[in-house]
Amino acid sequence: MAVLFDKDRWLFTIHTARTTYQFMVGPWGFLLHLYYGRRVAREDMSYLVKRRDRGFSGNPADAGDDRSFSLDTLPLEYPTVGTGDYRIAAAGVINADGSSVLDPRFQRYEIRKGKYTLPGLPGLYANKHKDGKGEAETLAVTLLDPVSQLEITLLYGVFAEKDIITRAAVFTNRGGGDIRLTKALSASVDFLYGTFDLIHFHGRHAMERQFERIPVMRGIQSVFSQRGTSSHQHNPGIILCAKDAAEDHGGCYGFNLVYSGNFSASIETDQTGQTRVNMGLDYDGFCWTLAEGQSFFTPEVVMSYSDDGLAALFHRFHRIYRHNLCRGPYKLAARPVLINNWEATYFNFTGAKLIEIARNAAKRGLDMLVMDDGWFGKPECGSLRDSDNRALGDWFVNEEKLQMSLEDLVRSVNRLGIRFGIWFEPEMISEDSVLFREHPDWTLRVPGREPVRGRNQLVLDMSREDVRDYLYERICAILDSANIEYVKWDMNRSVADWWSPLLGAGRQGELPPPLHAGPVRVTRKTYPEIPASFV
Repeated sequence: MAVLFDKDRWLFTIHTARTTYQFMVGPWGFLLHLYYGRRVAREDMSYLVKRRDRGFSGNPADAGDDRSFSLDTLPLEYPTVGTGDYRIAAAGVINADGSSVLDPRFQRYEIRKGKYTLPGLPGLYANKHKDGKGEAETLAVTLLDPVSQLEITLLYGVFAEKDIITRAAVFTNRGGGDIRLTKALSASVDFLYGTFDLIHFHGRHAMERQFERIPVMRGIQSVFSQRGTSSHQHNPGIILCAKDAAEDHGGCYGFNLVYSGNFSASIETDQTGQTRVNMGLDYDGFCWTLAEGQSFFTPEVVMSYSDDGLAALFHRFHRIYRHNLCRGPYKLAARPVLINNWEATYFNFTGAKLIEIARNAAKRGLDMLVMDDGWFGKPECGSLRDSDNRALGDWFVNEEKLQMSLEDLVRSVNRLGIRFGIWFEPEMISEDSVLFREHPDWTLRVPGREPVRGRNQLVLDMSREDVRDYLYERICAILDSANIEYVKWDMNRSVADWWSPLLGAGRQGELPPPLHAGPVRVTRKTYPEIPASFV
């Protein structure tokens, strides 16, 4: 098994082919992180933790007169706010009584075959081997704040042969009053020793993913996006590596959030020289209300460690994403080579011009033509998509512009042996459109304030059911009208006006799926004595 639990030492150990990850249930139910790195044979890495009395580093009441036990200095598995740890936290709340303390303690765990899933969120999945056995295991560790009754289940997915560990968390309100999550990250890892460099990938539109390597400083460094997307400006992945790490040698840790919205990755080196990395949803302005019985699932962080340099780390991420994240017929197959008419024509095209492009593409062995922006609108209502200032949202085929029906266009392209794809930008709307004139309230817009425009576009409020229904009906009508085999789903602006009438109505959560098929394997509520190695 890749996941082990030592019931005498209260140790959780995760082994992959080349790495080891270990944490323990410490005194009074606190989860203490012990080790992540090259695979080790030693069963107990708690000797690495040294307890000291540090000034201005408080102690939990459980510790009594022992001032050496401080959550401000110990390596923690999932740090929270209000417990005396003043470093960057992974979770924060506003409780029903208005307080902001979150003090979860160990309750139970479960180890099972297979990989956990996250409702409504992307994530890695396990394939079955030829012998019928799966390639992944799941560790679920449940914590509970005894006062607020907020339950946190830490999820670990282990792909042992591929040296990959995934992390996510589930928050469930087991109490009687509403709890507001103000921070809900997916993973946090504390490194007791080492000096590191940070590698991240910055950029801008048309110049994405620029490599940058900088020293990790004392204090906090962050890479994040608040644009509504992971963005051109920052990629939701970072690498923490040894100072001497290069392509073919040296230790390096990779962290990647499998999520395309707002994110945050933070690194802090503290007063004792320990370094903490955490990653998940960006928390600036984040607030999610959990009523009794409701749950919130965080997106997934994928982690890997290589002591053979950056190239080996990159290869591990490439392999896991290709084999355990991608889906569909093109998962491992050669994908069609397509030509897009945008740079060739911009908005100035007809069906005949597109057919001519497809004819030339066929001569050169290409597989597909994608008809880009400009094919839609309602000419009879003055809605013409002849520039990027107009008609977004009016998803009707402009046959006047094409000088033929969409079905005729696609059929003509298909006769040339070329497949057909089409462009959409569903979340966006132009103020100069029939849709906006009929439904100005469908946009994200703060009452009493002028909206922020990007590319002369506003953003539709996708939390509204009527908006979703309209888009679904119109897009389906287009796709059903012809042999369309590919959709280019575009997005051309960041989100700024974060407001919706539904904000006042709260958000509905759901209970998490069962995390185990059988009885919980640990039910004791007593915790180990302080190990001698901690003294």
